[in-house]
Amino acid sequence: MTGDVMQDGKTRTLTESAASKAKPRFGLSLKGRALRYLAGREHSRAELERKLAAHEETPGQLAQVLDELEARDFISETRVVASVINRRAARFGAARVRHELLGKGVGADAVAEAVAGLKVTEAERAREIWRRKFGEPASDAAGRAKQMRFLASRGFGAEAIRCAVAGTDGD
Repeated sequence: MTGDVMQDGKTRTLTESAASKAKPRFGLSLKGRALRYLAGREHSRAELERKLAAHEETPGQLAQVLDELEARDFISETRVVASVINRRAARFGAARVRHELLGKGVGADAVAEAVAGLKVTEAERAREIWRRKFGEPASDAAGRAKQMRFLASRGFGAEAIRCAVAGTDGD
């Protein structure tokens, strides 16, 4: 919608007055955008490709930028795995962490290794989450089912869930 606006004794359309007030924006280079993403948190190469594909000006430019960042160790699959485990392991089970890592484009070998490490402590982590959320065993089957569904939605395995809800060690 453009209309005439009186400004400083001159008549301008709304689009002209809005454009004159807008600050000039300088476009970021592809490398600048990638570094901005990496400054926020660790990103895998596949994540950066997904996020930056729309900003690629010439074919092959994105691959070249990502190769350079990888060569300088700005992109590291190992750090992505460590970051996800650090942020998510205390609240989620191995299945949920596995799903997130695969969604980020992390290699299958690195995911398998990370999940194997998480499975060792899964029953203990499930028990701690159950204790914080519920605190005491359910009085009936419906309550136990609710508690089990909660832990399952967090990505814990069946054995870890049974141990947590029953209050046993499971080791």
